[in-house]
Amino acid sequence: MSLSILNNLSALTAENNLDVTQANLQNTLTQLSSGSKINSGSDDAAGLSIANGLTANIAALTQSVQNATNGTGLLQTADGALSQVTSLLNRATTLATEASTSGLTDGSDSQAAALNTEFSSILGEIDSIGSTTNFNGSAVFGSNGGGNDLNVFMSDGTGSGNSSTSVDISQLSAAQLGLGTTASNIFGGNSNAVVGDAVTIGGTTYKFVAAGDSTLTDGLGTATAATVALGSTIQGTLQNLADAINGTGAAGTEYETGDVANTKVTASSVTATGMTVTADTSGIAGNATVASFTGAAGGAGGLSWTTSGGLLSGGSGAALDLNNTTDAQAALTAITTAISTVASQRGVIGAGVNRLTAATTVMSAQIQNLSSAESGISDADIGQTVANMTKYTTLQQTGIAALQQANQASQSILKLLQ
Repeated sequence: MSLSILNNLSALTAENNLDVTQANLQNTLTQLSSGSKINSGSDDAAGLSIANGLTANIAALTQSVQNATNGTGLLQTADGALSQVTSLLNRATTLATEASTSGLTDGSDSQAAALNTEFSSILGEIDSIGSTTNFNGSAVFGSNGGGNDLNVFMSDGTGSGNSSTSVDISQLSAAQLGLGTTASNIFGGNSNAVVGDAVTIGGTTYKFVAAGDSTLTDGLGTATAATVALGSTIQGTLQNLADAINGTGAAGTEYETGDVANTKVTASSVTATGMTVTADTSGIAGNATVASFTGAAGGAGGLSWTTSGGLLSGGSGAALDLNNTTDAQAALTAITTAISTVASQRGVIGAGVNRLTAATTVMSAQIQNLSSAESGISDADIGQTVANMTKYTTLQQTGIAALQQANQASQSILKLLQ
């Protein structure tokens, strides 16, 4: 090999190898500091793609487990409330059985009155449980007989891995359990309403506005009034009104967004000429006037109550009582049916809890397995990485020494000029 001053090939070789060592050492230190074997796409493009997909699966499953846990919490809250209702009904059974026996109370009937007072308080407490039991700020038992439809969505992050668990929680009240008195009336007519017509039902005024109105508002405000889209037919108008009353259907299309279901009445059986409006009239003597109808100025006012003044017919207003043996025995029959209804609802809720628990167990196992797979791809092997750091540190030191020697070797040419 000839001697050269312009090019020191040994030094160039040493420098190139030192650059490679430096890059490998930097990558090793990055792996040690991050704990991850893949810190950029250049480290392992295929592995990064797979790891990111697995991470997305894990994230979706983790949230799905939380969804299922929240759903289980709501169902357990409902079950706890129904358990208390069962205890109340068992006490009511005792009271009704006691009141069904004649000749055991004193002449003033004060004992019978005491039994009836406690029985009435039990019915009131059932209503209170149904209306005040909440989970995360929402009513557990819904309202207006529609109950609360729990729908827990679960996913593994892929389109084919989506599922849901639905549980129907019935409304809870003494009337819903057959322990109250209801009355009803038909609202309808032979001609459709017009824009501006209004009906007051259960303390809420519903005003008809033009169909297609994007806002469905008229300035009445959702706190005291609601607006309902006028349908092209009587049945269409009544269906929109029924959905507004029950809080179902398409809010923002059929009725104003933000309106809530009516807590006093329900609407059902919509036909081409009318619909049934039902209210709980427990404790109200005689028929109850719960609604009124007004036509727009100059309007046809085609819809109306079939009974003048919006009276709800069929309700005597006499709630169950224990005032005499006949009433007590009738109450006992109703209480027995109510206990069966509550037991059935608790069975539905229990089945929902079991489904969500099973789904949670499966998803937790998936999370564990996917995490293990993702770890195998992206986690750094610390033992191997430390060994690599030792190797590259040593190579760095030897590379620097070699570069120094290569630079010094070229200086030996000067001895030829002496």
